[in-house]
Amino acid sequence: MFKFNYCRNMKKSKFTETQITSAIKAHEGGKDVQQICRELNINRATFYTWKKRYSGMDAELLRQFKEIQRENMELKRMYADLSLDHSLLKKVIEKKL
Repeated sequence: MFKFNYCRNMKKSKFTETQITSAIKAHEGGKDVQQICRELNINRATFYTWKKRYSGMDAELLRQFKEIQRENMELKRMYADLSLDHSLLKKVIEKKL
């Protein structure tokens, strides 16, 4: 059976979630965005994307977030497999009739 690999197309970040949240906390502590971006060698748009996604998260919330993302990815794979099986079975039934 053909399986989709959703994670294969996603670009892997060179920064860990802990590094990202610490950069956001540094900004919340009063550090300038441009200085943070220069230290991490990232674009300001990247920083604001991180801020939108990870703002207000601590280590425990981040772990739960990642677990939910993994579970969601697994459910999407299961749905794709079942959808493919369903369409194949419909074709088989149509051919028999």
